[in-house]
Amino acid sequence: MLGALVDLSHPGHYLHWGFIQLSVANFVVIVLMIVVFVAAVAIPFRSGGRHR
Repeated sequence: MLGALVDLSHPGHYLHWGFIQLSVANFVVIVLMIVVFVAAVAIPFRSGGRHR
């Protein structure tokens, strides 16, 4: 059922930067990982009380 939502029979799209070749899907995953990492560092942990 999920295969009907996305057509996988065509070739992928690629980004080219000099000698670097990266698929758009991998680029999106890398960007999302960086966003999650930055959010994890930037959002402070909630403190339930005083730290000793």
